[in-house]
Amino acid sequence: MTIAIEKLKQDTLFGDDVIHSYTRAEAIADGVLVDVTETAKEAGFVWPVAITRAAWEDCVEWSDEDSKRQTYQDLSGRLWDVLWMVSFAIRSSKGGACQLFYELFRVPRGGRGQKARRASLKLITGPGDSGEPVVTILLPHED
Repeated sequence: MTIAIEKLKQDTLFGDDVIHSYTRAEAIADGVLVDVTETAKEAGFVWPVAITRAAWEDCVEWSDEDSKRQTYQDLSGRLWDVLWMVSFAIRSSKGGACQLFYELFRVPRGGRGQKARRASLKLITGPGDSGEPVVTILLPHED
């Protein structure tokens, strides 16, 4: 009986046909998400971790040209900063939340600036494509 009631609730709320779906794997393949799971493991994460392209471009991306124009940094160090700060925010939080906002300092790209500026990011935990727990790092206004 419970199964029939659950099926009825789903049909009533969502209808019978899925209009469109976009999986996490597709988003990673398309470059909408950047999979940073291997580096995240080094920072203590046990779940897969991805960062949105916009958050990547704002807080991680850094080229040799950026180092020549602005100040020396490297992409792997900037990624480590993002992951380390979110791991610190997780450990400092009260726990249990599926969403967490945190801040870090990074040198913004695309200018001549050498001074680190504050950047805000958001972490969301939730189900992956097969229901497994995953972590996504985003800019605060992204969903």
